[in-house]
This record gives sequence, C-alpha cells and structure tokens, in this order.
Amino acid sequence: MVNPWLAMETGADPVERTRTVRRAHAAFLADGTVAPPVRQVVADSWRRSADAHAAADGAAPIELDEATLSAYRDGHPLARAMPVFRELLGSFAQDGAHLLAVCDPQGRLLWVEGHRGVRRSAERMNFVVGARWDERHAGTNAPGTALAADHAVQIFATEHYNRRVQRWSCAAAPLHDPRTGRLLGAVDITGGDHVASPHSLALVQATARAAEAHLASGVPESGVCLSVLGRDEALLVMDGERLRLGRRHSEIMMLLARHPEGLTGDQLSVLLYGEREMRPVTLRAELSRLRHLVGALLHSRPYRLSRSVETDLGAVEEALAAGEVRSALNAYRGPLLPLSEAPGIQRLRGALADRMRSALLGAREPSLLREWSRTSWGEDDLEIWEALVDSLPERSPARSAPMATAHRLRAAYGLTSGRLGAVGAPAAARVATFAQPPQL
Repeated sequence: MVNPWLAMETGADPVERTRTVRRAHAAFLADGTVAPPVRQVVADSWRRSADAHAAADGAAPIELDEATLSAYRDGHPLARAMPVFRELLGSFAQDGAHLLAVCDPQGRLLWVEGHRGVRRSAERMNFVVGARWDERHAGTNAPGTALAADHAVQIFATEHYNRRVQRWSCAAAPLHDPRTGRLLGAVDITGGDHVASPHSLALVQATARAAEAHLASGVPESGVCLSVLGRDEALLVMDGERLRLGRRHSEIMMLLARHPEGLTGDQLSVLLYGEREMRPVTLRAELSRLRHLVGALLHSRPYRLSRSVETDLGAVEEALAAGEVRSALNAYRGPLLPLSEAPGIQRLRGALADRMRSALLGAREPSLLREWSRTSWGEDDLEIWEALVDSLPERSPARSAPMATAHRLRAAYGLTSGRLGAVGAPAAARVATFAQPPQL
C-alpha cells in the first residue's frame, strides 16, 4: 500500500508530477475541484487553506519581532531539543541545498538554519524566523500541514497552495510534550525536489522521535494528563501511554477531572445531558466502556478519578491567575471540546473564553490582540479588533487594516453608532459579539 504521507513513490518523474499537479492546482483555484494525481492529504489541505482565505500568492506574515522572538524561543520547550535537531539534521542544514526549520504550534518559525545562500533565497518568500507558516497564513506546506494533520508529511513543489513556494519541497514532523502529549511544534527540512524522497520523510520522523525522547529524559514517567483545548476528541496521556478518547468519553473525563471529589450518577447525567430524561443505563454503559479503556483510573460511588489529572485547561487558568497573559495565550489551543453540546462542557468552554478575552482586553498588548484576532475563534470578535485599534499609536499605518475590519464587522452586526468595544459597553452586547459571529 502506498504511504499517503509520502510526496512521490520511488521512480516517479518529478518533472511530470510538477506539471500535472500544477494543472490540478490551477483548476482548484478556478472552481474548487480537485482530482488525482493530487493526494488526499494535499486536497484536504488545499480546502482548509481556501476556507481560511490563505493567499495563493504572497508572503507569510512576520508576527514576532527580534526582541519578542529571542525571549520567546529561549523559554520554549523545543529549545532543549535544538542540539538533537542540529546533530541529526545539521549536515542537511549546511550542505548548500537544504534548510532546517523548527516552528511552534501556531506555525511561527523559531529557528531557520542552513547555508547562507539558501537562507537568502528562502527570505524572498518570508521563510524566516518570526514568520507564521501555519496553513491559515501560508497555505499548504510541510510544517503547517504537519501541525494541522498532527502527522509527518512531505509537500512537493506544486502541492504547495501558495505559488511563491512551489519551487521548494519540504518534509516535516510534529513534536509533542512527552508528559502531556501537547503539540509543541514541528521540525522541517526544506530544499529542492530531492526532499521528496522517502529518505527525507523517514529522517524527519526519526529526528522528531529522538527529540521527544530527549525531552522525556528529564520528565517523570508517572502522571495523567488530559488535552481538551481545540480538539473534539481528548488526548489522554497516562504513564507515558497516549489514548485518543471518543467524544462522550472526552466529556466524561473532563468533567470528572474538574470534580476530583466525584459526581453522583444524577449529577454527571445533568452535566452531560442537561434536563433531558435519560435512562440511567445509558450513562452506566458509557462509563463501563470508558472503564474498559482507562482501567483503575475510573472509580464509582461516586464516579471519580483515582489519580490527579492535569489538563491543558488548567494550565491556561493557572497562567491567567498569575497574570501571565502571553503564556495563557500560547497554551490556549482553541475552545474546549468545541463540538460538545454537554451543558457542563459548554459552561466551562464559555467561562474560559471569557477569561481569556478579559485578560487580552485588559493587557491592551497589540501583539496579543492581533494573535487572537487571527484565529478562527477570534476573527469575528469586534471588541478585540477595536481594542487592537485603540492599542496602536494614532498615526501608525498598522491601524488601517484592523480599523477596516472593525468597520466591516460593525456593519455586519448592524451597529451604526457608538462603539461596542468601548469601556462600559453592555455586557450582553460583548457576549453576543463573541458568541454569534455575523454571516459575512
């Protein structure tokens, strides 16, 4: 069976593949249709890129200036893994044909290393430190797609969504925190057509595993961690083993982690199903299936977890409580179990989003407000956009774009006078802005 994450099978003609995929790319941009020989992983990425309005021509935005970048990457967990990356990929980075790059979970390039001539060439498409290369901002590319799919992947030449990147090929693999399973970023090699060989994908996968092992060397194996932000199915890491839970089990685990004292069957039922009448056997069956997965971690009478469980939700809350807004924003990977309709989860999700927004509005830091506004959950948040305008110097040219977006959103919300983002704006109006994006 052909590996779907490989760009080309052995013996394939790169010239012919470039030509046929370029035609398919042009057809997709013209009418949204995509057909073979485009791989499914690439087709899915093109659709995500188009849905996010990524530019098919243009340069990736630079989000981190030199001062911010230096402090941020010095404290980033992947800084500890850089010796591993350099040892295993250093020869690639200095051979005059490749670049080594490492990005954070948002796709921001923290390290780009290699021969000076290759780096200069890559600068023309903003493949530089501080630039954001997630799919939303740069379209289909190996580090961005590896983050989106949470899987190692190669992207060959014209498979890139952005035409300015189509002379390059790349291979990247995601990296995870060995204790929590949280996505830390991705490691990438970028170069010419030869990067599309099976060897390159195997190399970045092996490098990612070695880096994770290096990070794990100083981490105790014991502990239970639950990741629920920005994902519909929770990731449970228990004593080093990773388990992806189904949606209902994700809700149950999150609610029990939130209530270490335990919940009765009736209490848990209300948090899961609301006031709907549900037969007790329905909940018992779900709990029985969950116990089969997690074993002695789940106790009953009352239902509770036998061990303390760390959650990424808790990490964000701790950072907010300490006033560390940047750390909280970095840890906030998205809404809590976003597709869940369980009342208990909806309350937790709304409360966390409200705390994040309040912290951002209180900090009035342009880089933080801008980062929130560029997410799928913040792009229609009028109050954030207006706060961003207010946080910038009055004559700054950087005000024009957020001001235009704020005006567009005000019109979409039917607000013709006053300022929703002003201090003292009605709370109900502020909540409506966040909870009910306009139909644009």
